[in-house]
Amino acid sequence: SFAFGRNFLRKVLFAGGSDSPYAKAMKGQITLSQLFSEMEEGCRQHASASGIALPPTFSVGRAFEEMAAKGMVNAPLLQAARVLRRNGFKTGILTNNWVDDSAGRLFTATLMTLLHRHFDLVIESCRLGAQKPDPEIYTYALDALQAKPQEVILLDDIGENLKPAREMGMATILVRDTKTVLKELEELSGLLTQEEPLPTACDPSNVTHGYVPIRPGVQLHFVEMGHGPVVCLCHGFPESWLSWRYQIPALADAGFRVIALEMKGYGESTAPPALGVHSGTPPPSPQGIPQTVLVGHDWGGAVVWNMAVFYPERVRAVASLNTPYRPADPAMDIVEKTKAHPVFDYQFYFQEPGVAEAELEKDIGRTLKVLIRSTRQEVGVGLRVDLDNAAPLLAGGLLVGFPEDPPASQILHGSELEYYIQRYEKSGFRGPLNWYRNMRRNWSWALSAKDRKITMPALVVTAGKDKVLRPSMTKGMEEWVSQ
Repeated sequence: SFAFGRNFLRKVLFAGGSDSPYAKAMKGQITLSQLFSEMEEGCRQHASASGIALPPTFSVGRAFEEMAAKGMVNAPLLQAARVLRRNGFKTGILTNNWVDDSAGRLFTATLMTLLHRHFDLVIESCRLGAQKPDPEIYTYALDALQAKPQEVILLDDIGENLKPAREMGMATILVRDTKTVLKELEELSGLLTQEEPLPTACDPSNVTHGYVPIRPGVQLHFVEMGHGPVVCLCHGFPESWLSWRYQIPALADAGFRVIALEMKGYGESTAPPALGVHSGTPPPSPQGIPQTVLVGHDWGGAVVWNMAVFYPERVRAVASLNTPYRPADPAMDIVEKTKAHPVFDYQFYFQEPGVAEAELEKDIGRTLKVLIRSTRQEVGVGLRVDLDNAAPLLAGGLLVGFPEDPPASQILHGSELEYYIQRYEKSGFRGPLNWYRNMRRNWSWALSAKDRKITMPALVVTAGKDKVLRPSMTKGMEEWVSQ
């Protein structure tokens, strides 16, 4: 865009070879603001030697900021990386970049945060002190990933950066256009990159945990990720904050501060042992947050609707998965109304303290594998779970008739199932079941707001009998909370 020549900045940037401003910045020897200073001095010297007059508004920093503003992540390649990772590949990023102390450093921070979230390894040249195509950076990556060169596929948009990797024995792909790259990656990996991968899940050991007091002796445990407008996620029964493991990183990537609560009585969120403590009274948010978008599932859906009714000034928007908003009806007692629907028989099985606890806590792994499954029959598994059509009062228990050692669930298995088991071993089922034992108290409380309306943006997402809520619904949620 400069009248004095399209290669002007490039000549200054790379002047001096291994001692050029670019090389020093990539190795972390100078910061980005120092690079701007050196380049502006170099531009003045080069312009003077070439008889060129620099414009009065000339600024290297502004040119870089304009370039950064146009930058964006290649979404199809990021999705391909997720497919590979989901199928057992380790994934990494080798980036030639600088220590950004400039006014535009938020862009760099946001980008690097996103990359760290979605890849097993991120190597920055400015931290390592070596840049591509220096073989040192490739050797470092191999050691960090514990991989042999023959096991690695390296993609780069600069052919010079691929040469040493190829000489070491790695397969390489020169990035020109996305369609060609995906085809070559599919051929080398043996995986279909066109398939829709599950979003990146957050790891309990790699997320921020916090605690907020409700009243003396009672606290809520929560996890949080990201920065920006707050979105608060409230889970249901028999779940955990980890139920939102796919949505948390996706919403954080979309520019939100995500807070996933571990609801009262679950895991590390404490509750008094007596009944009457699990009313639908909305939980307090961490201090300093005046307003939030609330998203709930199951019992969490009931909580967020109540929050929208009783504390509308605190709610920017509200959404519920599977739990529609039903205002309290003063004409019919809630217990009698619920009894009229046999699909809710299990809720009355939960009423007698100690009965359901004994059954569900006998083998927590079995309980969770039975209760947390797809509502349709899973492939190759002759086990169908449908609580809505169960009759536990007649059958003698919620789990009667199910195998003693149920097959693995497609939606909760491995380390995630183990985490759930640990949480319920800590809290037991009494706290979670007490939510069902406050039916009439919640109804009486809700009657005080029976004539109020929900005035902020609201969304209900439901799943039919033979459908499940897929993680791909996260994209729609991102668009909604952005409105």
